[in-house]
Amino acid sequence: MPRLHDHVWSCSSSGAARPYSLPRGMIAAAAAGCPQGSGASEPAPRSQRAGTAGCGARPGSWHQDLVQRSLVLFSFGVVLALVLNLLQIQRNVTLFPDEVIATIFSSAWWVPPCCGTAAAVVGLLYPCIDSHLGEPHKFKREWASVMRCIAVFVGINHASAKLDFANNVQLSLTLAALSLGLWWTFDRSRSGLGLGITIAFLATLITQFLVYNGVYQYTSPDFLYIRSWLPCIFFSGGVTVGNIGRQLAMAPEPKHKEESSRGLWSMT
Repeated sequence: MPRLHDHVWSCSSSGAARPYSLPRGMIAAAAAGCPQGSGASEPAPRSQRAGTAGCGARPGSWHQDLVQRSLVLFSFGVVLALVLNLLQIQRNVTLFPDEVIATIFSSAWWVPPCCGTAAAVVGLLYPCIDSHLGEPHKFKREWASVMRCIAVFVGINHASAKLDFANNVQLSLTLAALSLGLWWTFDRSRSGLGLGITIAFLATLITQFLVYNGVYQYTSPDFLYIRSWLPCIFFSGGVTVGNIGRQLAMAPEPKHKEESSRGLWSMT
């Protein structure tokens, strides 16, 4: 017995070099008495869970979400282009050559895909610029507000074809006020204002180039080859599509948060 007692004390005094020499009951008691955060095995599961959530599932879901948002925005741009272009053609505001008006909704074949691509680019660009500027857009972030923004944009486009003013300058000023009112009501961000103005400038420049080359034409042009109110339509359309893109980008966040919270509760 003295030899066994000396052997146990010699092992315990030498540190943790040979813990297996202690009885199992003493090891279990020591493990139960230690604080939960002092063990070295606790950080490993946390790092493994963080690595799995950040590197394993995140890239695939991000690419899938990007493709889904692009398809939704492209489809929205195609449908909106067909409807609004049909309105402009019926009011004889936009004139296409006779050989290209034998397609769906009496529109040129290249109008829907071009507008759909533009809507996808603009809708993805808005949340990207917000993230780079570090200014997440949180003003009226719900689908009801986005649907009202779409309705106002359709009303502005409808007014450009239906309202009759004494001259195009009065119509342009009215649509400019309505477009700024749309931005103030549903956006109010500096990035949204800057991108809307940039989109209006670039789209007007491209339209001028197309009309100059005889692809189509406008009746009664007063701003070089186009109508002076056309930049207002491009501005309000950019703000509308940008709000849709922002909402689509924010939609998956609650789902990820819910899944992460469920994972934490299941681990605990």
